[in-house]
Amino acid sequence: MIGAPVLASLIGVWQSYLATLMGQGVMHEIRVDMFDRLLRQSLRFFTNTKSGEIVSRLQNDVGSVQGVVTGTMVNLVSNVLVVASTLFVIFRIDWRLSFVSIAVLPFFILPTRRVGQMRGKIATATQEKMSEIANVIQEALSVSGYLLVRLFGAQSYERQRFREKSQAVRDLQVRQGTVGRWFLAFIMLFASVGPALIYWIGGHEAIGGAISIGTIVAFVGYLGRLYMPCTALVNAHVDVLSAGAVFRRIFDYLDLPVEIADPEHPKRIAAPRGALAFENVSMSYSGEGPPWTVEDLSFEIAPGQMVALVGPSGSGKTTVTYLATRLYDPTRGRVRFDGIDLRELALGDLSRWTAKVTQETTLFHATIAENLRYARPDAAREELERACSIAQVLDVVTALPQGFDTLVGERGYKLSGGERQRLALARVVLRDPRLLILDEATSALDSRSEALIREALEAVLAGRSSLVIAHRLSTVLSAGLILVMDRGRIVERGTHARLLDRGGLYTRLYEEQFLPGEAAVEPTAG
Repeated sequence: MIGAPVLASLIGVWQSYLATLMGQGVMHEIRVDMFDRLLRQSLRFFTNTKSGEIVSRLQNDVGSVQGVVTGTMVNLVSNVLVVASTLFVIFRIDWRLSFVSIAVLPFFILPTRRVGQMRGKIATATQEKMSEIANVIQEALSVSGYLLVRLFGAQSYERQRFREKSQAVRDLQVRQGTVGRWFLAFIMLFASVGPALIYWIGGHEAIGGAISIGTIVAFVGYLGRLYMPCTALVNAHVDVLSAGAVFRRIFDYLDLPVEIADPEHPKRIAAPRGALAFENVSMSYSGEGPPWTVEDLSFEIAPGQMVALVGPSGSGKTTVTYLATRLYDPTRGRVRFDGIDLRELALGDLSRWTAKVTQETTLFHATIAENLRYARPDAAREELERACSIAQVLDVVTALPQGFDTLVGERGYKLSGGERQRLALARVVLRDPRLLILDEATSALDSRSEALIREALEAVLAGRSSLVIAHRLSTVLSAGLILVMDRGRIVERGTHARLLDRGGLYTRLYEEQFLPGEAAVEPTAG
């Protein structure tokens, strides 16, 4: 007698475990697939999508349907078995009363679609508002956002902005809960009709002697075992319908087209040299056509050569670096690495052969060693020290109490701008690329930090091809070729001396940077 309940409990626990494991497994795979799909998006997607929206879809959207998937799987089998077994029993007792009992069930189902649609709309609106909350958090509570809030005294504004978003979520969730309650009351109303019909019809039959009072009482007792799991199944159906709207948001991301993809049969380069060529390249951020961000660009960087790109702000210089690293594909023309179209190379190979350093250095909230090993996870401590020595930052690292095990803080804010930049160069040294791209790498630094970076660059650039974008022309005087851009086009090209002789845009930019009587350090011969 004692063993049966214990066995039933153990079976229930095992069933719950298996169903939860399966449900959580499904949601885990969805999260991983979403993350993988996002990693394969082009830069265009991330410039057009708020970071809070991305985080919300990965966390809130998946989390909101997780309970539906797990709960449905846990209860589906048991409820179906209970309904089936109860139907078998009541039909054995009296088939006529059984038909009366199940005649009520369609009224359980009729409102489910309408309620599911209503709750689905509310769920979608809720997730959109949750995305807005996540975006406020990302903007106001990141290090850079916090600094902006504090420096502008905008705490009250951000507090009110967050409160409004949170209140909107609260109101939507109250509405969703209210819809659920009246729907449950509707079902319970029809569940009470069944026993009343059984008593009424069964009573007439009992008066005529067709059935006994005991049969009627037993029958009504079984109705609870029939209607309760039916109610649970109907509620599960409503939950699935309402979750469908959120699933659509999830599958919007899972179905995102991969704009920058690996070729089916990538070409291999046994010994990359670092040659880069642009052939009549035009690119529009719309991906379709005019207006062009860059237009008809053609130039070459020979292995080991330094080419500089200068021009007014907004002339398209940074777009060139995006194309060179295949963060975007050209709308027209080709970009080649060692003579092969970038679209024919594996993305992993291209990322090993090229590296980019910008004025906005990206460091993770991790140790210095972990940030450096992002370039090469298997790098030994001696290799880290050598890379830092070349990048002129080893003395800074060794002076820290924990050395390479020092946490750099969110985005590296525990270090100065120059130190972050030199760590980025050390990371590049570990990567050992054939082509190095420097995009305004020293423009945000003071003169002392810039001098240290220049020293480091001389060592880092040795033997590598390089594309250097600089606002300060003093940093590109020794380039073998200087390309001058304006409004998306290359308007001048040549060495520093030849460009000065022409008296064009380069000369104007040069004269704007140096006061009368002040001369730049001219490159020496050789």
